Amino acid sequence: MKQYETKEILKVKKVVCNKCGKEIVVENGRLLEDMLQIEKRWGYPSEKDNEVHSFDLCEQCYDEWIATFLIPIEK
Repeated sequence: MKQYETKEILKVKKVVCNKCGKEIVVENGRLLEDMLQIEKRWGYPSEKDNEVHSFDLCEQCYDEWIATFLIPIEK
């Protein structure tokens, strides 16, 4: 007797920059441009305790964002 299991496969359909709204090109579930994805679970004693925040930035928005940092990023 054959037994089967149901397998759910998730493919990326679309990615949109949270800052500027630019659509990051996706082909066959793969990004054709690089981007930054951030996910943060806030902990105690934050006022956001146990909230999860996530966002995506295109490379241009990332460059604009880090240009505002008082202390430059390390490369």
